[in-house]
Amino acid sequence: MQTKLFLVRHAPVVGQHGRCYGTTDVECDTTDAKAFAGLAAILPGVDALWTITPLSRTKRTADAVWAARQAPPPAYRLVPELIEQCFGDWQGKTYAELGAYGHGDAGATHRHWLTMADIKPEGGESFVEVCARVARGLDAVLETAKGGDVAMVCHGGVIRAALAYALGVSPEAALSISVDTLSVTRLDRFEGPGRGHAWRVGYVNRDPRG
Repeated sequence: MQTKLFLVRHAPVVGQHGRCYGTTDVECDTTDAKAFAGLAAILPGVDALWTITPLSRTKRTADAVWAARQAPPPAYRLVPELIEQCFGDWQGKTYAELGAYGHGDAGATHRHWLTMADIKPEGGESFVEVCARVARGLDAVLETAKGGDVAMVCHGGVIRAALAYALGVSPEAALSISVDTLSVTRLDRFEGPGRGHAWRVGYVNRDPRG
């Protein structure tokens, strides 16, 4: 039995000016007509299970896909386990202030992320913890949609966590995966009686503009 999972990172956020936003509910830009036309062509239709997270940028992105199709959207399933990583006290600070993405001197916390996978910001969570909850959320969604298609509009950190789960790689290794806004990542899960499940990666970070 094959379940097809299409993971979409939400549209680009606006008004943050190089700041960490994490679980802050921020605005996003859904005006890229070419990207949304591409998403409309790639993603499954109304018979699929469409999921969003508690952050409004995922719903706005999903709505824009259906607007590109000139069709009403299906009822979305809200999956709290698939929300972006909470960075606690770091949210609202600039990447330079955090020493992230190679900013600052040799003591910068990470070259391509905010911090190491096992570091937990005050009031937030580590990426290791994100990977654990995303795995639980994926299992629940895929159990519901078993044998069908899932369109999951979520976040960059969540997609990296899903790839860590599917590929069996460490959370730290998964942080090196690029996940652009409005990109699509395709995972298939195969299940058989008494044999558990196996994953296949179709593509990662696909640009819907072609």
